[in-house]
Amino acid sequence: MIRSNRSIARRLALLFALVALAVFTLVDTGLFLVLRSQVEQRLRDSLDSRTEVARIIVHHVINRDKWRIAQEKLADMTPRDGTNTYAISSTTPLFNYGHPVTGQIAQQWHGDYARITHNGTGHDMLTRTLNIPANGERPQVQLQVATSYAPTEQALREFGLALAALSALGAFGASLLSYWVTRIGLAPLRRLTIDASEVSADNRSQRLRTAELPLELNDLAHSFNGALERLDQAYCRLESFNADVAHELRTPVTILIGQTQVALTRNRAVDDLRRTLQSNLEEFERMRGIINDMLFLARADQGERATELVEVSLATEVAHTVEFLEMPMEEAHVRAQLHGDAVARVNRPLFGRACANLLINAIHHSMPGSTITVTISREAGRVWVAVANRGEPIAPDVLDHVFDRFYRAELSRTNSRENHGLGLAIVKAVAEMHGGVVFVRSLQGVNTFGFSIRSANKARSPKADAQTKEAQLASRQMASTPLKSP
Repeated sequence: MIRSNRSIARRLALLFALVALAVFTLVDTGLFLVLRSQVEQRLRDSLDSRTEVARIIVHHVINRDKWRIAQEKLADMTPRDGTNTYAISSTTPLFNYGHPVTGQIAQQWHGDYARITHNGTGHDMLTRTLNIPANGERPQVQLQVATSYAPTEQALREFGLALAALSALGAFGASLLSYWVTRIGLAPLRRLTIDASEVSADNRSQRLRTAELPLELNDLAHSFNGALERLDQAYCRLESFNADVAHELRTPVTILIGQTQVALTRNRAVDDLRRTLQSNLEEFERMRGIINDMLFLARADQGERATELVEVSLATEVAHTVEFLEMPMEEAHVRAQLHGDAVARVNRPLFGRACANLLINAIHHSMPGSTITVTISREAGRVWVAVANRGEPIAPDVLDHVFDRFYRAELSRTNSRENHGLGLAIVKAVAEMHGGVVFVRSLQGVNTFGFSIRSANKARSPKADAQTKEAQLASRQMASTPLKSP
């Protein structure tokens, strides 16, 4: 079932109208009840006045002559429309007058008041009944004075209808006014919509204007701008990554094509073809390495976490890596020293790969005859692995990008063409997969690269995020603290 989008202004106007109608209904009900109570009270007061006059007239009747005069007075007091009636009953038929109101008693009050549904008129009558003691020839009589509810009910009915009409009109007016006010109030949201619609791939720098936004929309706009900023950065990284991948793969592909074309220009000896194939194999190996590293970084970008964690001695793992790289170190005329140890839960292949990349980076950029120092320490609830070597100083503007993919500071680092620029990016990915961070510093002729890992494998949580922020702060502190020269 397809639901059409509803206007917020119309929805709010409808809600305001319903609220106004509910308020008007409550107020009107209260007014109606108060008015009915007051009208009934006035009706009883009027009935009391008539009853008192009739009682005085009947009370002074002491003989038949005065009874005839009393009847004439009662007749003069009785209107022709029957809204007020007088009835006198006694044991002597001579002193009877009128017809008492009879019917079903709907309600009774203290003071001989009763509301009777009159059989003859079909509408309710308010009656009051009094016993007047005997006086002279007149025996004890019962006086009933009645007044009709019809005028009162008619007035209350008209008043109730007027209130209902006014309430409906007020609710309708409230809906129109609220719609107008809501449209004015939502004007900043419409401006945000216009600004957001202008964001495109060709205009990624466009941001929502927040200067004149109300407080309720300011946080939303800033959050949206932050999301646009992150998307823009991701888009830029993707563009750069694609360009770098194309550049890196173009070189071995060009070499392969060139060598193959040369080999096909004329007949070659078996040894020449073997050398060509060997050279092509090296380029294929390089391409495979680039592709495998790209796939690994892609999985890391998708939030993949390190699994199959085992508790190991990090010094032992680093020692194995150093032993594996013994031959490259001999060729570079450098040696390695290991300081410190810590026990942590890591994925051994990933941890070894990160350590190997750091050591290879240090081997490529160390001065001949120098010593590479690997330091393992525990600080800020994390385990830190730092690899330091003597080498050419790294410019401050380069330090911010050394862990970027395909980044090679060719002007400031030597041997930059011997790798494809993904080694340190993989170190960063491994650190993040273990809940850690990376750091780099270049102080007093010593360049130090390192990363951290969490002490235990725990699920991501606000507490873990706070610990990561603490680790990032600690990494900045470590990057600004010089180590003892190796």
